[in-house]
Amino acid sequence: MKRTARAFWLYSPGRGGIRDADLPGPGPDEVLVRTLFSGVSRGTETLVFRGGVPESQHAAMRAPFQEGEFPAPVKYGYLNVGVVEEGPEALLGRTVFCLYPHQTRYVVPASAVTPVPDGVPAERAVLAGTVETAVNALWDAAPLVGDRIAVVGGGMVGCSVAALLARFPGVRLQLVDADPARAETAKVLGIDFAVPADALGDCDLVVHASATEQGLSRALELLAAEGTVVELSWYGDRRVSLPLGEAFHSRRLTVRSSQVGTVSPAGRPGRGYADRLALALDLLADPALDALVTGECAFEDLPVVLPKLASGEIPALCHRVRYPGNG
Repeated sequence: MKRTARAFWLYSPGRGGIRDADLPGPGPDEVLVRTLFSGVSRGTETLVFRGGVPESQHAAMRAPFQEGEFPAPVKYGYLNVGVVEEGPEALLGRTVFCLYPHQTRYVVPASAVTPVPDGVPAERAVLAGTVETAVNALWDAAPLVGDRIAVVGGGMVGCSVAALLARFPGVRLQLVDADPARAETAKVLGIDFAVPADALGDCDLVVHASATEQGLSRALELLAAEGTVVELSWYGDRRVSLPLGEAFHSRRLTVRSSQVGTVSPAGRPGRGYADRLALALDLLADPALDALVTGECAFEDLPVVLPKLASGEIPALCHRVRYPGNG
């Protein structure tokens, strides 16, 4: 029996379309998944869409099931939720999350899918990859009870980090973003909000996720002595200048990176990628995280919608993609 699918491809920077694809039959340790929803993470995916991945980072930026090469043509994406139509009995009919691009059906090893907990709707589960990034960031950041914390950058990653930090007891937490409209998202998440000029200082910890030079500089300014900025932003091929003179050394400030490609040492021993993703899915039982999904379109509309997401014409945190036969 011939199996077919349709997939979104980036043909050239700024221009994409939908292609037909033939699927192999699943082997004994594989699954055939029919996609229900996928998600567009506006930061990383629109950078890829614009052709902004530097050549030195082509290997590091590969998605697990990417086809093609940067800058294009390439099939890219990593937020996919579907239902297992064929495969091992334990997974048959289960709703699963997979780090797969935007495609109507696909075949992957059974080990590449993670069952979505019963209390997490498929529509919300598309956030799992970003919440996993937030989990790893907080393992790196190691916040303490009572810390004074700011999250600079109210995009998808920053809001995910802030949503998890809101559960820490005794912290003073503020989401900081140049767009005053992010105050509404912060309100839904139960978090204080400020524009950069009004942000509270003397922070023990600042998580930076704005992907701007101005945001990173402001993050350093907000620190108390001995404070730490955890840098989550991906700048692509852009160079960033930092004020490492002034009081940087006298106040003994720290800037450290965090990247989801490696499990934070604080998450070990014994915790690997699968454990981290399963934890992220469990955390998505919180309905407040629905605030991170700010738009939705049909799969067939992706070639028109992605350029608008990349240009900012459609503002978004996570933009959800709905597939045929799913409402």
